[in-house]
Amino acid sequence: MKRFISFVAFVGFVSTVGLAQPAQNLTQAIRYIKLASTLRAVDKSDESISLLKRALPAVRTTNFYWEAVTNESLGLSYSDLRDTTTALQYLERARTQYLKLKYVASAWGVNEIVRNLSNKNLYAGIQIGTSTIKLAILKTRYETDFYEKDIKTTVDIASPAVTLFADASASYKPEQDALKVCLDSVQRYNIPNERVFIVLSNDVREELAKNPSNRKKLYDQLSRVLPNSNLKIDTSLTASREAELFTIGAIPRKVWPTTSALDIGSNSTLGGYFDQATPMGAKTFHGINVPVGINSLVEQIDSKRALNLDAFKREAQRVVKSVADAELLKRVNSESKGLQQRRTVGIGGDLVWALVSYLHPEKAGVTAVAITMDDMERFKKLALSDYRELTKPDLSNIANPTIRAQAEQDISTVQNLLNEKQIVVGALWLESIMKAYSTASTPRRFVFVRNADVGWVTGKFLETINYEYESTIAKGSLYTR
Repeated sequence: MKRFISFVAFVGFVSTVGLAQPAQNLTQAIRYIKLASTLRAVDKSDESISLLKRALPAVRTTNFYWEAVTNESLGLSYSDLRDTTTALQYLERARTQYLKLKYVASAWGVNEIVRNLSNKNLYAGIQIGTSTIKLAILKTRYETDFYEKDIKTTVDIASPAVTLFADASASYKPEQDALKVCLDSVQRYNIPNERVFIVLSNDVREELAKNPSNRKKLYDQLSRVLPNSNLKIDTSLTASREAELFTIGAIPRKVWPTTSALDIGSNSTLGGYFDQATPMGAKTFHGINVPVGINSLVEQIDSKRALNLDAFKREAQRVVKSVADAELLKRVNSESKGLQQRRTVGIGGDLVWALVSYLHPEKAGVTAVAITMDDMERFKKLALSDYRELTKPDLSNIANPTIRAQAEQDISTVQNLLNEKQIVVGALWLESIMKAYSTASTPRRFVFVRNADVGWVTGKFLETINYEYESTIAKGSLYTR
């Protein structure tokens, strides 16, 4: 009965507006456009298109603004019907018209729809580090007044000998090049060069500055992998800039007032936090950069690789405590006021990923995983006393096959990234960090942020896109017509 009434009502509506006739004037065209919007809301996009096409001739000759609105509505209706090609034609036409009218915010909004429909919101970032190359393919999404990232896939390749300083002799095999593997992945997503960002980490930049011969090897390798390419490679990233971009990329902007960031890397531990925006919109970043990481600690403990495992563990406990007292505490304390206001620490890095993968395999795929002091103590205890038990977690209780497969993949990956000595040192270093950040009066909540290891390269995209958005809205606010 309800369906019959709805059908009769719709027939009456058709008779009332005279769907078969084009709009005779602007007033009637606007009425068609409004009714077309209502039809879209009740899943009648075909009928909406019919109305809009009857409105279009009248607005085309009388009112440029309403012509833009009609083209936008036609694009949205065709999008409802999954006719992307036609939808884009109308939407791009509307975007151009809004820009000519100087309705910048409207043009920006339509442009967002165009980006989504045409997959122009896909980006690829490649981080070249001293021990790994990391690829992130991400999709940007607009959320609560700014853009956030949606990681589609990541690639993490631990192959320093090939990655950075490959032999330039005839024995060199391009298929072994980790950078080429990443670029092949980018091509499968059809991401154009202008949305691919390659960056050398600060650790690599410093290594190349110290060893000019390695600089030539790296650039020779890049020229082989990127012939005739206009891909941009940023070789100027400093530690402070890396910390800022990591924070932008790893920590959702909506939680900046309550959350700081920290990344435990190979040769450095960096992060920081943003002050809340001033009335003028500016944000101040307060960075924390400790020039100590997992690999640099291993090197300091056993530079000659002469210690057996037991001796290494004893020396690691002494060295890590000494380094933490000398390098970590003073930097954390210098930012104590700002850090106290942020009770949550979003933490990333291969070491923390290993902890979560080994201790909480059932949380594989979860974006944010809380890490307690008990987790840290258990991780350290197993690293020092039973490495095999730590790295072979029981997965039998994971009933979901997808989660179990992801847990298996995570465990395999972190086993390739970190060896036993690195895990031992990392567990001790993580303990020092968590204790330095937390006190009896101000306990901290530590949260592992999945994919934070590609935080600073994704942060570059988010910073750029958010700046463009905020500038566009600022310009749009000038136009009130």
